[in-house]
Amino acid sequence: MAEPLRFDGRVVLVTGAGGGLGRAYALAFAERGASVVVNDLGGDFKGVGKGSSAADKVVEEIRRKGGKAVANYDSVEAGEKLVKTALDAFGRIDIIINNAGILRDRSFGRISDEDWDIIHRVHLRGSFLVTRAAWDHMKKQKFGRIIMTSSASGIYGNFGQANYSAAKLGLLGLSNTLALEGSKSNIHCNTIAPTAGSRMTKSVLPEDLLDALKPEYVAPLVLWLCHEKCEENGSLFEVGAGWIGKLRWERALGANVRQKNQPMTPETVKAQWTKICDFRNASKPNRIQESMSGMINALSEIDADGGVSANKTSQAAAATSGYTGAIGYKFPPFYSSYSELEAIMYALGVGASVKEPKDLKFIYEGSSDFSPLPTFGVIIAQKSLMSGGLAEIPGLSVNLAKVLHGEQYLELKKPLPRSGKLKCEAVVADILDKGSGLVILMDVYAYSDKELICYNQFSLFLVGAGGVGGKRTSDKAKDAVAIPKRPPDAVLVDTTSLNQAALYRLSGDWNPLHIDPMFAGIAGFKQPILHGLCTFGFSARHVLQQFADNDVTRFKAIKVRFAKPVYPGQTLQTEMWKEGNRIHFQTKSQETGEIVIANAYVDLVSTPGTVAQAPSEGGKLQSTLVFEEISRRLKDVGRDVAKKVNAVFEWHITKGGNTAAKWTIDLKNGPGKVYQGPAKGSADTTFILSDEDFMEVVQGRLDPQKAFFSGRLKAKGNIMLSQKLQMILKDYAKL
Repeated sequence: MAEPLRFDGRVVLVTGAGGGLGRAYALAFAERGASVVVNDLGGDFKGVGKGSSAADKVVEEIRRKGGKAVANYDSVEAGEKLVKTALDAFGRIDIIINNAGILRDRSFGRISDEDWDIIHRVHLRGSFLVTRAAWDHMKKQKFGRIIMTSSASGIYGNFGQANYSAAKLGLLGLSNTLALEGSKSNIHCNTIAPTAGSRMTKSVLPEDLLDALKPEYVAPLVLWLCHEKCEENGSLFEVGAGWIGKLRWERALGANVRQKNQPMTPETVKAQWTKICDFRNASKPNRIQESMSGMINALSEIDADGGVSANKTSQAAAATSGYTGAIGYKFPPFYSSYSELEAIMYALGVGASVKEPKDLKFIYEGSSDFSPLPTFGVIIAQKSLMSGGLAEIPGLSVNLAKVLHGEQYLELKKPLPRSGKLKCEAVVADILDKGSGLVILMDVYAYSDKELICYNQFSLFLVGAGGVGGKRTSDKAKDAVAIPKRPPDAVLVDTTSLNQAALYRLSGDWNPLHIDPMFAGIAGFKQPILHGLCTFGFSARHVLQQFADNDVTRFKAIKVRFAKPVYPGQTLQTEMWKEGNRIHFQTKSQETGEIVIANAYVDLVSTPGTVAQAPSEGGKLQSTLVFEEISRRLKDVGRDVAKKVNAVFEWHITKGGNTAAKWTIDLKNGPGKVYQGPAKGSADTTFILSDEDFMEVVQGRLDPQKAFFSGRLKAKGNIMLSQKLQMILKDYAKL
């Protein structure tokens, strides 16, 4: 059974709580631990009269059941007094239920100024005044829940209620704006349109319906919307008789009836009227930015070709003919240069830390096996997105404000070099029509000279651009794969920092959505969200750590689907399933339990064979040539050199962070000799460094002392003997 939703420590102000819906709300909140301010002016349903008995009775009812409540008898037009009652009695204000209302029903021609004004003063202005009085208190405490009470009359209209309908729809507009402005302070505002039996509805609803429309059937929705665990914000719900439904706006796709350099006339409107009113494949705007997109797209179409685009007819034609000019479009080639600094910055941005010793190879350039994380490959490719190039795709109108990152695929052909300059070529591989939007598959290939290093496929979702008759699937898409239906084989957990997005954005994604609270609020989020590709990096790191011992040479590919946003500071839980060399995974937010990355996998390559136990593979290393050359040259002079050096040196050559070969130079026991494998006996000095760094030292491009102090060369034993190596490497290792 689910844990009961409690409101202990919360203070609730319910207006119009002397009966009906308000009373039901007050009793329900009190029963679940809230302290309640019961407000009621005490007049009749027309707003005539005043008294204290209605509020007092509800307060007494709450106290009799062990709850906490106080009464307030002021009009909602005295909003400050209502909130002051809560502050004086309980020291805070957390929740406001704007429920108070009256009726002055008249047909439109008979409405007096007084009947119009009093309805607006009580419903709309009263809710404004009460909410404004509590607003700053809620902002300071970083919590607030507000309910506005609209009506079906406001949504649909109702004969004889023009004054009431106008005020009730005004409350919805007020609520929508408060939801946007309050989200950054964790203040949520939602609107309900209830149908319930009350002293107001007795004059509207038939008697036989009133018993089925109990106020108690509305209260549960109000309580959920006001609970701290509820993330709903800026929404509208109809509710009654145990039924609840969420409402949203729907808009026809519309038609562009204007031509460039041509007058727009009533006749052109008439000619396109059917398409203007066609709700097939309708869009469902949720924000004012989405509302304006139709006009913005129309302007783009007019400016682009001077023609008329009616109900996306031109886009439909493009879709059926393969989006002429879009599919196969190649972006201008670009270069991505990076150093160890950028690779380290990225690793820190996706959670690599000194707390995990094996992460040092990703965040310390002095590590002998330093390497960028494999997922750094997306940073190399993302410049094609960050530069705004999507807007340049011919035959396709792209509103950058409506582009979502849906899925990501990355494949490495070889481990990324520790630094480099890669040439990137991007192409629109395909375009899919998902109904509610279009999906652009964008492939990006990154080359070092002519060698392909990595390949990315970005799946970008264009909200509201679909429904134009295009295909829904593509054989070019790298499909996400469902996770196995069994408990995970491994689970790793990481808590993101509150600064995680601020740190990750330094890798090149400067979208203010991830750092600017105001911008995030406009986009509908309560605070800036973490980059999806940051969560992607965390998850890939977990898989690499759990199943590949952080060996970057084992990483082949990764595919993810972005499901939900993550807020900085939340804890990421990666659940993993091993099936051969494929590691399926999904990532959750521990705080919400929601899946944030779904149907994902990492493909690994088999364990590399170039290890010390397999000397036959040593020939693949550049250093092998050096040791073989030293061996040949010591055959004639080894005894003389051995007398001068009198030491045994053991070398551990690494590749991709793992020991790939061991070599011994014995200049102590008999004639000098070189052989593959560990020292037979004990070595006086042991050196550990990568194959690449070994070659840099041998060829004089890397000073051994600098390599040692930077951590690229590690030594143990009698390191002073290393000074005698100069004659060996200098005189006997010519390549």
